[in-house]
Amino acid sequence: MTDASTAPTLVVGLGCQRGCPVSTLRALLDQALQAHHIELRHIKALASIDLKRDEPGLVELAEQLGLQLMYFSSEQLAGYQPQLSHQSQIAFERTGCYGVAESAALALAEHLAQAPAKLLISRQKYAQATLALASAA
Repeated sequence: MTDASTAPTLVVGLGCQRGCPVSTLRALLDQALQAHHIELRHIKALASIDLKRDEPGLVELAEQLGLQLMYFSSEQLAGYQPQLSHQSQIAFERTGCYGVAESAALALAEHLAQAPAKLLISRQKYAQATLALASAA
């Protein structure tokens, strides 16, 4: 049993196409956590890009899970480009950053832990969504 104060801060970054259903996002999340043996209760929060602020699937997922959903601007996310496992030109053209899920996960983990973050699960793609999981100690 790890003490909550010493447990790493685990957060999930999400990117999705417009109108992506919550079921798709949840399936991707469950699949990724299961594959990496991470329990949902260890996830502290969700993150995405501010362009997705009104995306119903993301909002609904956060409500279902009882987790805070935080948004970052493309300017805030752009700084994480060197840490990304995958750089998407399409994502850059649409959002101004090369990877929403990974960048958002890193940004939120660092924000919450006030410490450097690293990717535990690099970009996973499923249907209309992408997911990444970052950790900060």
